[in-house]
Amino acid sequence: MLPVPIAGDTPPSPGTVFWITGLSGAGKSTVAAALRVELAAAGRSHVHLDGDALRAIFADMNRHDRASRIALARRYAGLCKLISDQGHDVVCSTISLFHEIHDWNRANLARYLEVFLDVDHETLRSRDPKGIYRGARSGAIKDVAGLDLAVEFPKAPDLTLRNDGRESPQQLARTILAATGGRAAPARAPERVR
Repeated sequence: MLPVPIAGDTPPSPGTVFWITGLSGAGKSTVAAALRVELAAAGRSHVHLDGDALRAIFADMNRHDRASRIALARRYAGLCKLISDQGHDVVCSTISLFHEIHDWNRANLARYLEVFLDVDHETLRSRDPKGIYRGARSGAIKDVAGLDLAVEFPKAPDLTLRNDGRESPQQLARTILAATGGRAAPARAPERVR
């Protein structure tokens, strides 16, 4: 059930959606966790939506083809909008490397900061926390984003951060928050893209 407006109730200013994207092993969840600490220290109400946790909730654990990934990314983006429209910042850590999703986010999320974690393939393969790249090499795992499943890297992310270990997740989180001036990202007038 949607909240019922109360006379004289002023809608909150939208929260910022921090869309942290990159390939598997790029450190999205780790950087997102560090950003949550920074947001809490700044006294900002926030929610973290992690792609792996959301995939489990939406019961799509075994579908990784392009169409399934896009459908999930649409759900993530819609959930980000629902929460941010209520005045909360949202940190969303997800692969979701599709231009149509990035375009929808820019058109429909009033305050949106797209952060691309750029990590070379050698580093990704050496990290491989979930064994995805190892499984792909052995043929046990298919539809691996960036390997046998084409991805669309962001055309113009607000931030591109190299997450190769030279900077800590905390330093990267501070860089992300600094990009908003420590406040909400500038509001955009939503354009509505279907």
